[in-house]
Amino acid sequence: MPSEAFLRTFSERVSSEPGAPALVQGDVLLTYGELAELAAAARAVVTGLGLPDGAAVCVPAAKSPAVIALVIGCLQAGRRVFLPSPDLGAEVLAELCERIGCAYLLEPGRPPRPTGAGPGPEWTGPGLLLATSGSTGLPKTVVLSESGVDGFLAWAADRFDIGPGTTVLNHAPLNFDLCLLDIWTTLHAGGRVVLVEQDKAANGTYLRDVCTRHPVDVVQAVPMFYRLLADANDAAGAAAFTGVKHVIFTGDAMPLNLLGRVPGLFPAARLWNVYGCTETNDTFLHEVDVAEAVARGALPIGRPIDGVTARIVDRSGAVVPHAGSGELEVDSPFRAHGYLDPELTARKWRDGFYRTGDLVTRDEHGLVFLAGRDDFHVKVRGVRTNLQEVEQVIQQHEDVAEAVVLAVPDEVAGHRLRAVVRRRPGSSLDSIRLRVHCAARLPKTAVPTAVEFVDRELPRTSTGKVDRRALNTTGERNRVVD
Repeated sequence: MPSEAFLRTFSERVSSEPGAPALVQGDVLLTYGELAELAAAARAVVTGLGLPDGAAVCVPAAKSPAVIALVIGCLQAGRRVFLPSPDLGAEVLAELCERIGCAYLLEPGRPPRPTGAGPGPEWTGPGLLLATSGSTGLPKTVVLSESGVDGFLAWAADRFDIGPGTTVLNHAPLNFDLCLLDIWTTLHAGGRVVLVEQDKAANGTYLRDVCTRHPVDVVQAVPMFYRLLADANDAAGAAAFTGVKHVIFTGDAMPLNLLGRVPGLFPAARLWNVYGCTETNDTFLHEVDVAEAVARGALPIGRPIDGVTARIVDRSGAVVPHAGSGELEVDSPFRAHGYLDPELTARKWRDGFYRTGDLVTRDEHGLVFLAGRDDFHVKVRGVRTNLQEVEQVIQQHEDVAEAVVLAVPDEVAGHRLRAVVRRRPGSSLDSIRLRVHCAARLPKTAVPTAVEFVDRELPRTSTGKVDRRALNTTGERNRVVD
């Protein structure tokens, strides 16, 4: 992975137990020895390119054992590896390769393809370059640091008991930062990774079959995964996954009505809520007590991980010393170097703290709760309204399977709110009952003025979050209630 320490421990595992399983995907199983052979072949190809010292390469992250072996081979060749989404548009990919200085695009089974990119920054040593989702403009390139990755690999392996013989499920796309735990921590610690095929990651029946066929010890995934798995298990009347020891929620807020279903899926597991971002990796951790969370009405992100310093800054820029609300800023030993763009790095980090853009509330006991993102605030009739808070209230209704709230520009109100809601099967929930539910818990301006009920699952991005841009594009043509 992105450090010399990973390469050393990987090599030691290959030498000591070459026949131990490393990667599983479908009917393909690679042992550590076989993975090392593929990596060595990739390393030879990269070395044969004659690239200047410090030049990077691009490996589109189409998740497979062969691509993981290719990444390891590039790292063994001392290269920085840009790992973009395989769905990135050709023009965007070309511009990012130009900025990074990736002269070649590498894919398993194909000759190296010149990108036409000129020299970029001179990189020192192996490592990964990840791109953010790029929801606005060109995706930001995050430069992972060797010390940050080493610290995270050690922390994650210790916290979640990952070692030789441990099996970890990987649901996230290969270019997503969750793979630092799912894949790279597991290989660093000598465990086995079960790779979910990305084109089937939203198929609940497939996910159930994978977890049944390959019993796992650790599961980390976004809430969508747990909803799909719970629905598929219920439909099949299947048994619970009693061998799972650790279940980790991350990437998005876990709805309480979904949280209540998780213990039935994993009755022997410890449940964890993890908060982090690509720029800092995981920074907050909370062991979940489901009954306590339901009674409280919210699931906290918890407290800072050992070594992480966090602060809350209010709208005036003052640090909130105790209980209170504001933007979360963190200083983490797991942090990235920053962005490829030094000006952007300077804007997002101050005094060593990363400005997350996430709004949080800290209670009198020191627990931190995620309230939403600053960019999800809109004005409705002059009142600042948090779209994610409205979504959380809607999702608390027992007949709601999932929901998203969108802000629609309005000449009079500034914005009006449109809720897109998927009901639970057999539910007769209507807009009047849903608005009554919201009105009892929200200010009048935060109650959606339009509700669209859909039968289909809401569209998702590659990271499992609701694709708001896709819903905004469809407009309101399917709205059944106004």
